[in-house]
Amino acid sequence: MRNVVIGFLGTILDQGRRRSWRPSVQICAHPDFPVDRLELLHDHLNLQLAEKVARDVVVLSPRTEVRLVDMELDNPWDFQEVYGKLYDFAESYGFDEDREHYYVHLTTGTHVAQICWFLLTESRHIPARLLQSGPPRAEDAPNGTIDIIDLDLARYNALQRRFEAAAREHSYMLRGGIQTRNAAFHHMIERLEQVVTRSDEPVVLVGEAGVGKTTLARRIYELKLQRRRVKGRLVHVNCAGLQGPHGMAALFGQRRNVVGLAGTERAGFLSEAEGGVLFLDDIDLLPHAAQGLLLDALESGSYYPVGSDTAQSCRFHLIAATGCDLSVLARQGLMRRDLLARLALWVFHLPPLRDRREDMEAELAYELGEAERSLGCKVGFNVDARTRYLHFARDPAMPWSGNYRDLSASARRLCTLAERGRITLPMVEAEVMTLSHQWAAVQRDGDLTLLAEILPDPAGVDEFDRAQLAAVVRACREASSLSAAGRRLFAISRQAKASQNDADRLRKYLARFGLNWEMVASGA
Repeated sequence: MRNVVIGFLGTILDQGRRRSWRPSVQICAHPDFPVDRLELLHDHLNLQLAEKVARDVVVLSPRTEVRLVDMELDNPWDFQEVYGKLYDFAESYGFDEDREHYYVHLTTGTHVAQICWFLLTESRHIPARLLQSGPPRAEDAPNGTIDIIDLDLARYNALQRRFEAAAREHSYMLRGGIQTRNAAFHHMIERLEQVVTRSDEPVVLVGEAGVGKTTLARRIYELKLQRRRVKGRLVHVNCAGLQGPHGMAALFGQRRNVVGLAGTERAGFLSEAEGGVLFLDDIDLLPHAAQGLLLDALESGSYYPVGSDTAQSCRFHLIAATGCDLSVLARQGLMRRDLLARLALWVFHLPPLRDRREDMEAELAYELGEAERSLGCKVGFNVDARTRYLHFARDPAMPWSGNYRDLSASARRLCTLAERGRITLPMVEAEVMTLSHQWAAVQRDGDLTLLAEILPDPAGVDEFDRAQLAAVVRACREASSLSAAGRRLFAISRQAKASQNDADRLRKYLARFGLNWEMVASGA
C-alpha cells in the first residue's frame, strides 16, 4: 500500500528562515514513514515556494512524487470559503483505498483549514487519517516527529450548516429527486439517510407491492457507494427463486461434486455481494434452513458453501424487503425469531401511494419524465386533461392498489398514445376507465380472498353483499373494538339517530351472515 499525504503549503514554516525544520519537506523524510506521494495545496502567489519545496523533497526522498495543487483562497480565514474549496477538492479526487493510505497533514495551513480537514475526514468525504508533525526534539530525530491525532471540534457549530446541506442532498437522492409534502414520508427518508450513511447494520424495507422497495434499495446502495461505505456491487436476489434443492447453492455457493446436485461450481450470491450490498427481496419467502445460515453469516462474518468444509469470509451490507409483517410470520413459525431479532434494528415502513395523495402531482411529473426518457419523446398535458387526471388521482375513493406500478403504467400509456406530444381530456377519460376497471377486478378478487377466511362459501354471497361485507371486515380488523368499528362504519347515519348504539347495529349486520366480532376480527 502506498502512503499519500495531503496538506497545505506552509507559507512561513516551509521557507525555513528561522530554523532548518520545514514541515512539508521533513514529513517526506522519515525512514519509518515512507511517503509515496505528497499533494501540496498552494495559491498562485506562493507557486515559487511550492516548486522549491518540491525540489527539496525529491533531494531528501527521491521515491516521493510531489503534486502541486493550485487552490486559490481569497480569505484563508473564511470558514465557508475554505470548507467549500476543500469539499470540492475531495469530491473530484479519485481516492483508491485498495491501493493507497491517505493522510492529511495538519501542521501547515490556518486553524480554519485544520478544522475543515477534520470535518471532511470525520464525515468520510476524505477517507484519510490526520497527521501532526513537529520540530526535532532530539538530535537522533533530525526530521522531527509525526503523530496521528484526534480533535474534538464540536464547538464549531456554524459548520453544521454545510453538513445539513449535504444531508438534504442525500435525502433528495433517496427520494429520487421528488419533493414530498407528506410529513411522515419526509421523516422516514431523513431517518433512513442517517442510518445508511452512519451504520452498516441490516435495513428492512416494509411495504405493499409497488411502493418502490426495489428502487429505494438501489438508491440506498448508490448513497453508500458515494459515501464510500461500500466498494462492491449491488446483488439483487428475489427469495422466491431460492426454493427447491438448488436454492442453498444459489445463495451460499457450491463446490464441485456435491452429491445430489449438479457438479458445477458456483460462487453464490453472498460471494458476489462481497464488499457491497446484498438485497434480499421478499425475505419472508426465504427457506427456513437458509434463514439460519444467513443469520450465522451476518453474526460471524463467514459461511460454508454447499459441499465445502472450509469457511469463507463475507463482508456485505444487507437490505431486506417484504410486504408482510415479519413479527406475524415469526409467530406463525415461518420466520426464525433469532433472525427477526437481528433484522429488527432498522425497519422502515414505506407508505402506499394512496397515503401520499398530496405528492401525486410531483409523482406524476416524475413518472412522465421516466416515460419520456424511455420512449424518446417530449409529452405534455393539456390544461383540462391535467386537471381531470389529478382530480381523479387524488380522489380518496381511488385505491391505487398497484401503487407506483399503476401510476408508472398509466403515465407510459398516456405518453405512448399522445399524438403530437399532447395528452388530451378524452385520453385521460379513457385512462380513468382503464384504471377503474382494473382496480374493480382486483377488489373483487381481494374481497373473495378476504371473505374465504371467515365464510365457507363466499361465492354464494351476492356480489353487492360481498363488496359491502368485505368493507365491514376490513374496518373491523383495523379497529380496536366492536364499538370503534361501528363508529367508523356509521359515522354519517348515526348523527340522525336519537340512539347511537353503533355496536348493536354492527353486531346485527354481522349476524345476517352467521358472523360475530370475534370471528371477523381474528379471521377464525
